[in-house]
Amino acid sequence: MSTRKKSILNGKRILAVDSEPNVLTMLEEILKVCPDCRLDRVTTYIDAVEKMVSWTYDLAILDIMAPQAFDLLDLAAYRNFPVLVLTTKTLTAPLEQPIQLVPQTCFPKERIKEIVPFLESMLQYRDLPRWKRFYMKLVDFFSGHFESDWEKKTGTKWREWGKL
Repeated sequence: MSTRKKSILNGKRILAVDSEPNVLTMLEEILKVCPDCRLDRVTTYIDAVEKMVSWTYDLAILDIMAPQAFDLLDLAAYRNFPVLVLTTKTLTAPLEQPIQLVPQTCFPKERIKEIVPFLESMLQYRDLPRWKRFYMKLVDFFSGHFESDWEKKTGTKWREWGKL
């Protein structure tokens, strides 16, 4: 019997676009922990566009270094799909500005085995403003790493701030 809680990814439809088939295979294997999650995998821009205009996705995973990746980001934004951008290295200044135009998050390919909790978090906090998502992450981090009365000891009012 699995001790893993039911995933928010179950019942969701995810599009993964990467020109490297091995990355897509790894994603498929990793997402088997959420057996009711549907993963559509494509390796080309044309196939990605066809999927994006034909289906509604709960999440799109895009390789930012793929040809025409920014066109796919624009289409995902137009279709209101949350986007996780896979990166292989630190973003350079020329890439940062266009990426900031689309509401999404970046994730390093070298940590792909850790992607499930990250995707779950993305969907769980999707409708919260960015500052509140950041707040939720900090509270979770502090609560997990410090004593339960950390808020009182530090004199902060984080929980009250988070209710704004």
